[in-house]
Amino acid sequence: MYKELKLENKIIDIYFNEKHKENIPVVILNTYGNEGKEVFDRCNKLQCKSFILVSISNLDWNNDMTPRFAPKFNKYDKEYLGKAEDYLNILLEKIIPEVEKYIKVELNIKIKYYAIAGYSFGGLFAVYSAYKTNFFSRVASASGSFWYPKFVDYVEQNEISKNVERIYFSLGNKESKVKNEVLATVEENTKKLEQIYKLQGINTIYEENDGNHFKDANLRMAKGIKWILKEE
Repeated sequence: MYKELKLENKIIDIYFNEKHKENIPVVILNTYGNEGKEVFDRCNKLQCKSFILVSISNLDWNNDMTPRFAPKFNKYDKEYLGKAEDYLNILLEKIIPEVEKYIKVELNIKIKYYAIAGYSFGGLFAVYSAYKTNFFSRVASASGSFWYPKFVDYVEQNEISKNVERIYFSLGNKESKVKNEVLATVEENTKKLEQIYKLQGINTIYEENDGNHFKDANLRMAKGIKWILKEE
């Protein structure tokens, strides 16, 4: 089943299996394009536990998903304006309340918990959001952009929400093999984050996939969602 909402100039696609009416989790997925349906279909093929996927698109990707200002890295690039906190406020105060009303009232489904997931900058935003709100209990970052300047410093200097129970990380094994010195830090930084959260007692995993940043993105995201939905 599928429902589309339009709020705050964003497109919100809600995917769910009609037969599941029990107390189930909701996963918020911020997307670069409109890949929510493909990710949900992949999740079903992977036999994920029952969940509702809320896929959000029409984002100002390089700005809504970034936590702080960063300069452009080459002449073809643009500055990153770091509007993640502004977007998170819209998500929590405008988008999720409408989504929740639809799920609880129209679908008559009880929500077990909320998780947040994302690919690339979406994965960076997912982790960052767990420092700004207690709303999400599980986080999935597939090929997260943890090369982003000073983000590891931010993690080391701040405390993640105590409500976070599980965090998933993954990368392609060629993602750090690039000429750009900033982008090349992504593997080292992702593994560092994994260790930080493990030491904090959070159930955390790091998985490596074949290929570069762009290979099998929807499958990688689905694998991450499947893992955070586990209960053991």
